[in-house]
Amino acid sequence: MRAARFDRFGPPEVLYEGRAPVPVPTPDQVLVRVHAASVNGGEVYFRAGRLPVPFGRRPKATGLDFAGEVVALGAAAAGRPGPRVGDRVWGGLPRRFGSAAEFVAVHPRQLALSPAGVDLVQAAALPGVGSTAIIALRDKARLRPGERLLVRGGSGGVGSAAVQLGHAFGAHVTALASGRNLDFVRDLGADEVVDYRATRPAELGRFDVVLDTVGTDLPAYRRLLAPGGRMVAIAFDINRILSSVGYLLASSAFGPRRARFFAGNPTHRLFADLTGYVESGAIRPIVDTVYPLADIAEAHRRLEAGGVRGKIVLRVIDPPSDSA
Repeated sequence: MRAARFDRFGPPEVLYEGRAPVPVPTPDQVLVRVHAASVNGGEVYFRAGRLPVPFGRRPKATGLDFAGEVVALGAAAAGRPGPRVGDRVWGGLPRRFGSAAEFVAVHPRQLALSPAGVDLVQAAALPGVGSTAIIALRDKARLRPGERLLVRGGSGGVGSAAVQLGHAFGAHVTALASGRNLDFVRDLGADEVVDYRATRPAELGRFDVVLDTVGTDLPAYRRLLAPGGRMVAIAFDINRILSSVGYLLASSAFGPRRARFFAGNPTHRLFADLTGYVESGAIRPIVDTVYPLADIAEAHRRLEAGGVRGKIVLRVIDPPSDSA
């Protein structure tokens, strides 16, 4: 099968479309033909060799989430309730890379039916970031209607999903973005949009919940919390990993304005919840650019360049031909 590969850590040019064996599902797994996968920031850092050893393994594959169609069932999976051959599904791999390929073998608990009426290439933009936004706002912060929410990185993958969900949950949403993205983020449902380059954190006011998708200067944003406020950080400073993670761990245990950090590993229930939010109109996929799998290096280069709105998606299957 075709698959995105790399044999050494380095710049985007180390990536290429190669070949890999089609995975054989275990009795508990299903085999999914992948229509599309998204490109995530963690994959970029891993490919570049910027994550220390226990964060990553030897270079080989990339891709975390996917959208596609079930094509085979393991013996045990076939005898249980769950996805059937022909079902359109989306999901994520459990703490491993490899979804940027024609097929993935995965346990049914790592996927759910994809939303009705949403093209699978577009849908691939949402499983990872949408589930992360749900965990952050609903489960960790327990965001309530009427609360003031600050989303740092409002135009990015998780940020654009969080702005939509925060609005759907009834919060007053303030989002930080670059000047060129202010109107884009406002159209997602933000009540206020602020150019982070022109505004210092201390000028932003107080918030009940702060969602940080950037990871730098965390103490300055934690100080924006009102008493009883909650900060959820989904990123750390890649240049100061140990001190950044240490600060988050300490902040989660002490003080009236607590910070929470998590590394997501979403399961069927969360992906099913995300499907429900999409079908209710609370959230929609936001796709910046779609690249064919063969252009995996260009897709990483685009993400590293910054300014991405939503997600970059890799189209794995060939588009239908217009010719007879």
